[in-house]
Amino acid sequence: MLSRMVDAVMIRTFDHATLQTFADHSAVPVINALTDDFHPCQLLADMQTYVEHRGSIQGKKVVWVGDGNNMCASYINAANQFDFELVISSPDGFTPDSDLLGRYPDRVSLEPDVATAVQGAHLVVTDVWASMGQEDEQQTRLNAFDGYQVTPELMDKADPDALFMHCLPAHRGEEVSHEMMDDPRAVVWDEAENRLHAQKALLEFLLTGQH
Repeated sequence: MLSRMVDAVMIRTFDHATLQTFADHSAVPVINALTDDFHPCQLLADMQTYVEHRGSIQGKKVVWVGDGNNMCASYINAANQFDFELVISSPDGFTPDSDLLGRYPDRVSLEPDVATAVQGAHLVVTDVWASMGQEDEQQTRLNAFDGYQVTPELMDKADPDALFMHCLPAHRGEEVSHEMMDDPRAVVWDEAENRLHAQKALLEFLLTGQH
């Protein structure tokens, strides 16, 4: 019934199965605005931001630092879609879904030592250590992710032209240092703005087929 009233539906929810069920019964496009499993709209904004600053991401090295969460999962899919190398640096017990990892063994690898992981990286990305719905795990996660903070010193190990991204909101002093958020290599505000533009482009593509 809703499909007769709108041209598209955008859903932000927890359980990915809820989104999938809705899409299975919808006659109009259904956009994943965020689920526990994936965050593809943010990923589109990240890719746009990289292209604006550095050109094509094809063949580049991207390093994900921290929790193997929904954004990390979206980067795994993106590594295959956009043809880049993804290195994931997460502590034991916080790596991404093994089935998803297994889909792209030629694109994605794990490196728990973060200093080793970021060597030569062209893009370094992180996210909060405790996502929505995980607030009761905050202290446990703070302990587990000790040593996984992105700092200017860590970025110095990356490629000289490397960029830093974070989907925001950030917890300064936890997953990213105060100094890194204000570092010239951080493009988080462009990244945030591009969520608007990337999703406008997505709507245009879905509704008109133009791209």
